[in-house]
Amino acid sequence: MDERKIEFIDDDRQPVRSLFRLRIPSLVIGLFLGVSISFAASRFEEVLEKNVSVAFFIPFIVYLADAVGTQTQNIYTRDLKSGKASFRKYLAKESALGVLFGFTFGLASLAFVMLWFSSIDLALAVSLSLFGSVATAPIIALLITEVLHLEHTDTAAAAGPIATVVQDTVSILIYGFIASAIIL
Repeated sequence: MDERKIEFIDDDRQPVRSLFRLRIPSLVIGLFLGVSISFAASRFEEVLEKNVSVAFFIPFIVYLADAVGTQTQNIYTRDLKSGKASFRKYLAKESALGVLFGFTFGLASLAFVMLWFSSIDLALAVSLSLFGSVATAPIIALLITEVLHLEHTDTAAAAGPIATVVQDTVSILIYGFIASAIIL
């Protein structure tokens, strides 16, 4: 069994130099992966040209998926440190929650977008994309957190930036593909 200890980050006790050294790796990974978000968005230029309103909902979809993933990640990280976390139980329950949240927010956005734009195509694209993005968010958050935990990394510092950029990319890809399929 691997006996390496996790070096937890402690803002109260560690100097800024140590905090920077411990936190910068995941942020640098996020910086480079962040370029993938721009690349992913650029792949959907045709659908954005056809209906610029598609762009209005990118932040909305990305935010809700990130919010759901962040909740999952924070709760799981807290329980990892306490030793009470069971990855399998979390994966099952959080996957179910992702589907429920995705369905709820997808349905609400369907009505909202229809009222605002009177476009069933745009409403379906946003609704289905929101469902898919939110449903995947807890799974992505848990998988990244668990891998970093198994690598003996302080998940409170490292998992957030990496999971956020991965989820953002997945959300944009889901939205781009669905919007292209429906609107083009």
